[in-house]
Amino acid sequence: MPLSPDVQQRINTWLTPAYDAETQAAIKHLVDTNQDDQLNDAFYRSLEFGTGGLRGIMGPGSNRMNRYTLGMATQGLCNYLHQSFQNQEIKVAIAHDSRNNSRFFAETVAGIFSANGITAYLFDSLRPTPELSFAIRHLGCQSGCVITASHNPKEYNGYKVYWNDGSQVVSPHDKNIIIEVNKITSPDEVKFAADPSRIHIIGQEIDDAYLAEVKKLSINAAAIQQQHDLGIVYTPIHGSGVKLVPPALAAFGFTNVSVVEAQATPDGNFPTVQSPNPEEKAAMQLALDQAKAQNADLVLATDPDADRVGVGVKNEHGEWVLLNGNQTAALLTHYLLSARKHAGKAQPNDFIVYTIVTSEILGDIAHRYGVEYYRTLTGFKYIAGLIRELAGQANYICGGEESYGFLIGDFVRDKDAVSACALVAEMAAVAKSQGRTLYQEMQQMYAEYGLYVEDLISLTKKGQRGAEEIQEMMVELRKNPPATLAGSPVVEIRDYQTGKIHHLTAKTEESTGVESSNVLQFITAAGDKISARPSGTEPKIKFYFSVKEPLSSIADYEVTHKKAQDKIKSIIEEMQLK
Repeated sequence: MPLSPDVQQRINTWLTPAYDAETQAAIKHLVDTNQDDQLNDAFYRSLEFGTGGLRGIMGPGSNRMNRYTLGMATQGLCNYLHQSFQNQEIKVAIAHDSRNNSRFFAETVAGIFSANGITAYLFDSLRPTPELSFAIRHLGCQSGCVITASHNPKEYNGYKVYWNDGSQVVSPHDKNIIIEVNKITSPDEVKFAADPSRIHIIGQEIDDAYLAEVKKLSINAAAIQQQHDLGIVYTPIHGSGVKLVPPALAAFGFTNVSVVEAQATPDGNFPTVQSPNPEEKAAMQLALDQAKAQNADLVLATDPDADRVGVGVKNEHGEWVLLNGNQTAALLTHYLLSARKHAGKAQPNDFIVYTIVTSEILGDIAHRYGVEYYRTLTGFKYIAGLIRELAGQANYICGGEESYGFLIGDFVRDKDAVSACALVAEMAAVAKSQGRTLYQEMQQMYAEYGLYVEDLISLTKKGQRGAEEIQEMMVELRKNPPATLAGSPVVEIRDYQTGKIHHLTAKTEESTGVESSNVLQFITAAGDKISARPSGTEPKIKFYFSVKEPLSSIADYEVTHKKAQDKIKSIIEEMQLK
């Protein structure tokens, strides 16, 4: 694809003295070797805040994660903080994961904050994202940020920005920050010269305070004491979870935790995996192999910034299987609500939250226990927003999303795999004390509520043309929605972009009740839910499939599960997504 005038203008700008010689040399090399595709991808736009903040492939260019794009974003944030908190001492907390350049980016950000007269609390080394969220409120900060690209491949890095409640920025702050960032037209406007007196290094004292809060989440200490030697294999997949997950499990009372040594050392190259994502079995394989060799009871994993949790359990044949995000969220919700009721801790104003693409079994469980439940848009910042909105009126218990994120308690305002690991282990200990496995607990849960089976397809569309293709797919789905899926008529279309729910049979409309987002959902008469959603952080469009089948007994689990899987395959074929 030839270079457009806009792209050429951006390239020319980056070849000026405002950018360092190394950056200019890298761009000149691409120009001299006629690598137009790479130049287009690097310069066709500027990185913007999506559902996860700033995220991109590392390298030179306006659409890349580098010192300059990060610096201009941070300067815009500084300007907005000064507008928002006038005549106040402004404080921010800064954390980073194990990715390449993460420490450099974190120190760069701390320097810019300090140069703008803002006090910066910088962790002494890598830390999980949930601890950053905790630190913001613990230290009384107005904002904070973490350098991470979550579970993306090693080429990526990113920048999540948080507000004073410890949650990721939401509207109007995210949009207002972008306005300020867009006013910065040159790195010359960025205050890179650090004021060391305003940069404070933090570490163990925040770890201790955070772990003390995690320990309070335990509901059944007696079961842990009885099963303290539960065999747990844990892998941080070369990430920050190694800092806090083993100490959290120890704080709960578990004494038989084995860390996968080959993945225990933080490493931004993620040498043992193609992608450091606990959603992918390949990333969990070393842990599964170790668990099999040790005859362990449970496998736990976290992604590089330790906000997503992966769980492995043994099935009825003694084979290791991985739970998906919906299954883990459902099991944790069921355990927390039932254990709280049994322990006499349930309150009339308890509530849970889950996202619109997450399994509806969470709502079924909440209803069974008389607990209020809410659905939000995809992204934990919306769950955090609801916690903030209901603070002082209702008691938040837990919230989850299908993409392996879960949060117990409200001292953190983002998904937290550290506390999730601890509670999954407690749940396994309780089950074992009653002579059952977690897998059997899951089967029993589905026998009680009906078997929900989910699947997800992510179609990657890279570059400028890819972004256009994704939008074209959404336009087509709105113009020509499916009339039937798997033999069942589509009776409801939820268009979160227009904010309308269309009831096709009754020919009525109602509001979705949430802010606008480019998501479409099709609900069939059989109760199946199919969702289409362009990712806010990756060059992908995601299709979520959730079907429900009655399950009369655990003995029918495998047959019923296959029936549900076949139904999903049929829907995928009908929608021509393969």
